Amino acid sequence: LIHAGTFPERVAGLVVMAPHEFIEEETLAGIRAARAFWQNSDWPQKLARYHRDPAQVFSDWNDCWLSPEFRDWNIEVFLPAIRCPVLAIQGEDDEYATMRQIDVIAEQVPVVQLLKLARCGHTPQRDQEAAVLDAIAAFLPRVCA
Repeated sequence: LIHAGTFPERVAGLVVMAPHEFIEEETLAGIRAARAFWQNSDWPQKLARYHRDPAQVFSDWNDCWLSPEFRDWNIEVFLPAIRCPVLAIQGEDDEYATMRQIDVIAEQVPVVQLLKLARCGHTPQRDQEAAVLDAIAAFLPRVCA
């Protein structure tokens, strides 16, 4: 979203899944809950498959989002400059955001298709893989035309 808003002539289309443009209280609550889950689950082992130092990766993510300095983070200023078609996908059960995240995109970007998925959390590509792939396949002809 930032790149497309900064260099609109360079982007033909965007697919965004569970995007964040601003901080919501739901975001902070989910990240606080993630800290407790991290300490009492196998999440460190799972993250270790992808990172050499999973504890540092988790801490950097968690601490950044919960820091007072980050509370006012917002990238909405980039949205009005986006000129390409956007497919914005959000799970209704996302533990880190509400539908407001993609609704804001639709309010500020001229060509937006929203996909709001039931029984879907923060990872639509895993939670609703078939629906996500179908939506992307249907979206691509708009971008490639």
